[in-house]
Amino acid sequence: MKYNLPKYAFAALLAIALGCSTAKQDKIVQTDAQQKTQLPIDRKVDSVLNLMTLEEKVGQMNQYNGFWDVTGPAPQEGSAARKYEHLKNGWVGSMLNVRGVKDVKALQKIAVEETRLGIPVIFGYDVIHGYKTISPIPLAEAASWDMEAIKKSAEICAAEAAASGLNWTFAPMVDVARDARWGRVMEGAGEDPYLNSRIAEARVKGFQGDLGEFNLAACAKHFAGYAFAEAGRDYNTVDISDNTLHNVILPPFKAAADAGALTFMNSFNELEGIPATGNAYLQREILKGEWGFQGYVVSDWGSMAEMMAHGYAKDLKQAAEYAAKAGSDMDMESYGYVQHLAELVREGRVSEETVNEAVRRILRVKFMLGLFDDPYKYCDETREQQTIGKKEFHDGVLDMAKKSIVLLKNDNNMLPLKKQGQKIAVIGALATDKTSPLGSWRIGADDGTAISVMEGLQQYKGNNLTYAKGADVALGEPKFTTRTDINTTDKSGFAEAVAAAKNADVVIMVLGEHGLQTGEGRSRSDIDLPGVQQELLETVYKANPNIVLVLTNGRPLAIPWAAENVPAIVEAWHLGTQSGNAIAQVLYGDHNPAGKLPMSFPRNVGQVPIYYNHKNTGRPSNEDPDSVFWSHYTDVENSPLYPFGYGLSYSTFEYGNLRLSSDKLAANGKITVTVDVKNTSNRDGREVVQLYLHDLYASVTRPVRELKGFETIDIKAGQSKTVTFTIDEKTIEFYTANKKWEAEPGDFKVYVGGSSDATLNGSFTYTHQKNEKDTID
Repeated sequence: MKYNLPKYAFAALLAIALGCSTAKQDKIVQTDAQQKTQLPIDRKVDSVLNLMTLEEKVGQMNQYNGFWDVTGPAPQEGSAARKYEHLKNGWVGSMLNVRGVKDVKALQKIAVEETRLGIPVIFGYDVIHGYKTISPIPLAEAASWDMEAIKKSAEICAAEAAASGLNWTFAPMVDVARDARWGRVMEGAGEDPYLNSRIAEARVKGFQGDLGEFNLAACAKHFAGYAFAEAGRDYNTVDISDNTLHNVILPPFKAAADAGALTFMNSFNELEGIPATGNAYLQREILKGEWGFQGYVVSDWGSMAEMMAHGYAKDLKQAAEYAAKAGSDMDMESYGYVQHLAELVREGRVSEETVNEAVRRILRVKFMLGLFDDPYKYCDETREQQTIGKKEFHDGVLDMAKKSIVLLKNDNNMLPLKKQGQKIAVIGALATDKTSPLGSWRIGADDGTAISVMEGLQQYKGNNLTYAKGADVALGEPKFTTRTDINTTDKSGFAEAVAAAKNADVVIMVLGEHGLQTGEGRSRSDIDLPGVQQELLETVYKANPNIVLVLTNGRPLAIPWAAENVPAIVEAWHLGTQSGNAIAQVLYGDHNPAGKLPMSFPRNVGQVPIYYNHKNTGRPSNEDPDSVFWSHYTDVENSPLYPFGYGLSYSTFEYGNLRLSSDKLAANGKITVTVDVKNTSNRDGREVVQLYLHDLYASVTRPVRELKGFETIDIKAGQSKTVTFTIDEKTIEFYTANKKWEAEPGDFKVYVGGSSDATLNGSFTYTHQKNEKDTID
């Protein structure tokens, strides 16, 4: 039976699906908003599904990249013409990289008004740390340890992107990353599962907000293990234990799912020899089974087709079969489903119910976003013009940027700078760069729109500023796709830099990575200062050692010479649109830095991967200096240059009086850990108080310590605050030898301090015995 539905057809479609007669359709059109509000979403989803042909169902599982200029004529030949025909046939469920109300509305109009059923398209985009107004890269935001600020940053991203017609962001990336060589560390929250989990929750809630408003569906990625690529080389093989998968990698994904993330993205890597896109253990057993995830899973770009290159699928048809059976609901740019899935169903190789399940998940998200109620909900050009670049957004990303800065070193209180009477030389090509601070993954932003460091410093009028480039980071147009892009030869600006330094009281050197040196495909085998920058630093130091080194980078760097010689080091990352203002306000002391590292900084690349929550091994240390038979290097100590959780302030803090309410934790019970923190300086400050546990013995070996809680506190000069943490069975749970999450009896050490190398400690024992006194109500 064929229905001739009017344009903007959903009201009539719903009426037919619910069994209403044609005579009643006009009345239903008049009251459809009320009916759609009252009907359960699952009933609405099934009502649509029941009207769909197999090809239309498969179409909902097909995502295309933008393929033509919608302001011009429709494509007449080639792949663009085929995609256009698919769109008109209702065989496209989603599109990506189409943005701006004008273009989105034009495509949505085709989907809604020219297809048989009028099912709206969902529009996705990589809104990673901003759309037009750019916040710090996610790794930098993680250094704030400020969940409210991170949530607010995601809200700003969502507000601008949604106003531009988008409904869905491919963020947050919640991959736990231990290897700084991997370029995508900039996109996540660092090396710790607990901090990653808290940030995943904050970013999901920030992006999605109240789905009745103008928000974005979040997408937790990359599921799973992507950051554990061998040698830190993007897209490389991943081979990890089930213990690492469950105890380290999966917790942030579970947190994202629990926070209500509407979508997940699978990853490029294999896991236990099976590519993630075709991995039923990840997608069906864990995500949709154990966790009860109700949203849908999208592949990463082309990852279905890449199962052929992996050597897992013999052709695209088999890859489509494997992906569908494994629970990958939407195909991003492999064309496997749209070309082969209907045929696979007819051949009996994939059940139609497998297709139906995927389509239900996709339609459910579209309903939740309100796209069926109003397909043009996100397509208001007036709102777009009024929203992009609002002052409150710039204020928000400036606040986020200041909170993301980490003070690594400040010998002799060289910082903050005096505001009057100093001669300051600013050196480094990155000091005047207005694009690099935007960082990687800011594809909606315009080049040259960041506030440079020099522009930020120029807001302070009391000092005499001079500038010398010293050396470029890149040769020619910076793309950083190959090693030849990096400047390893041109030192022609060194002499000017030395002259400027000799005539200055203080030298500010802005060095590091260009914003395009990190991100997808930007792995590095050496993570020192790129090109000739290290030589520039040492040359200027000989002329004037009073250096403040401002690092702008997207990953931890190996800077052992600077750590030993340079008196002040500021980790300023890639901070986004307001970068220069944030850096200047920290350097001049108008903002007291309080950031803490979300990843360990190595002494050299040979230590990588390096992370604080490592295992002891059977030979963790040795007291005999003449023995070599223990786990160590012969040329460098084991510890990082700067550990996870580390960060200084213009204030100083003293920890003391650690006390536990009991030395025994009983089943269903709790104990409290209390510590006093005093601001021992004459300046008000903020401190991130961190709680770590060490499970001394267990059914599987446990890390030397694990972050289990943190509190950010503001303390006035000379005053103290008491911070209390609660430990219960949930706190000490882990994925045990029994292949499940549970708390095991044993002995635990507690550490509290301002970084992962905290020394203040206590201990307790956990038993299965129930203590009525400690029972939680």
